[in-house]
Amino acid sequence: MSATASTSTSASVDSSIEELSKSFAFATKLDDLVAWGRKNSLWPMPYGTACCGIELMSVMGPKYDLARFGAEVVRFSPRQADLLLVAGTITEKMAPVLVHIYQQMLEPKYVLSMGACASSGGFYRAYHVLQGIDRVVPVDVFVPGCPPTPEAVLDGIMALQKMIAEHKPRPWKDNWKVPQYDKLG
Repeated sequence: MSATASTSTSASVDSSIEELSKSFAFATKLDDLVAWGRKNSLWPMPYGTACCGIELMSVMGPKYDLARFGAEVVRFSPRQADLLLVAGTITEKMAPVLVHIYQQMLEPKYVLSMGACASSGGFYRAYHVLQGIDRVVPVDVFVPGCPPTPEAVLDGIMALQKMIAEHKPRPWKDNWKVPQYDKLG
């Protein structure tokens, strides 16, 4: 009889463990879980120049609160950031520095180009202004405007989060080659 009693006790323990696990366990793919974590914990590094830099500051302020989207931890070191927010006019002299910063960032890394000047050179059709940062670093999201509104920047962040969550392929990043510049400094 003791063999029967231990079998029934073992079966009841197994079923109670199964019931307990149903209360807290969930089934998903590991890639989806990692993507959820990445999209909700972006660590941005601002690279703001000119008027777009001021708009970027307002996005990070209390009125628009970029922290609601998981990008609260603003880093000023590329080795601690995974999102590069480029806002404003980028000159040809700044391009090697921008590439250097991009190379130092954590993987996976993302780039958001904010404003007409960073995205296409803006109204500066001159030799000294870079005609879009996508000529030197791969860009994931372009936010239009001169300067773009804080709502547009938040929309760009949400578009980037959607791209991360859906595992969208990023061929521009895989095909990127480091531009050849003279050594810095």
